[in-house]
Amino acid sequence: MAKSTVYYATGKRKTSAARVFLKAGTGKVDVNAMPIDKYLPTQVSLMKALSPFSVTEAKDKFDASITVVGGGKSGQAGAICHGITRALLVADGEKYRPLLKKAGLVTRDDRMVERKKFGKHKARKRPQFSKR
Repeated sequence: MAKSTVYYATGKRKTSAARVFLKAGTGKVDVNAMPIDKYLPTQVSLMKALSPFSVTEAKDKFDASITVVGGGKSGQAGAICHGITRALLVADGEKYRPLLKKAGLVTRDDRMVERKKFGKHKARKRPQFSKR
């Protein structure tokens, strides 16, 4: 019995982290033991998460098993996207890298929430000014 190769990568976005396991298959994607269309609430987040497959046209070539923790659903969708991209690069970097790079999916989106400062309501919102 031949053991199929499993490609692993980690993707991150905001405070979310996704562990992605890709193996040869028919295009089945499970996130935290649920189908991805049941896990992600909106069509936009679903399209964002699966965009590496659509860019490389590799949706029907791989099955993905994903574990994602932290953050909200939007950040998790970004982490899934980043993880799938990195796993595809591990699987066949020479073939997929130019396509993924052109689509802007290889680079991690490093934007984070700015911390709250003391004396302010939020990160930058100041208290109302009073002359008297």
